[in-house]
Amino acid sequence: MIHPILFLLLAAVAVAAALGMLLSRNAIHSALYLVLNFMTVAVFYLLLNAPFIALVQITVYAGAIVVLFLFVIMLLGAERLRGAADDIRGTERFHRYAAVFLALVLIGVFGYLLIQGPGGEGLVAGQTIDASPQALGMTLFQSYVLPFQVTGVLLLAAIIGVVIFGHTKKRERGADNA
Repeated sequence: MIHPILFLLLAAVAVAAALGMLLSRNAIHSALYLVLNFMTVAVFYLLLNAPFIALVQITVYAGAIVVLFLFVIMLLGAERLRGAADDIRGTERFHRYAAVFLALVLIGVFGYLLIQGPGGEGLVAGQTIDASPQALGMTLFQSYVLPFQVTGVLLLAAIIGVVIFGHTKKRERGADNA
């Protein structure tokens, strides 16, 4: 069982890192705040006696995905973000209202689920779950093959899109300088 003070301290660090990620004007700083958030979540997993998931959290998320984010940020040259109110046009203003609405819906659903308490059937006393890496791999590649492959295709499409946008932006800069 996690000590409540340790939990609150880690939760405060996780929330502060998430807010730092959202509010930072520098995209690289945002990615580093994201790494801090992932590391805090990994510590939560360690405290919950799930060391394999903690190591996966660190290697896959904090290692691979954030490196991919940093690669994309550097490739596009988008280290500095413009101010939120700098260039708001009609369609972009709709995005802000939609984001606020969806955030309120998410908070409402989360609050509803918290009020409802634990749902579904939990573990029956004496029942154990095989949490070994082998069992996790078998479950991933037997029951969840399609979502796993779709995720790979989406990541590939994102990388191709970044390369295309990067070349377009470099061509525009070259035309402006000529």
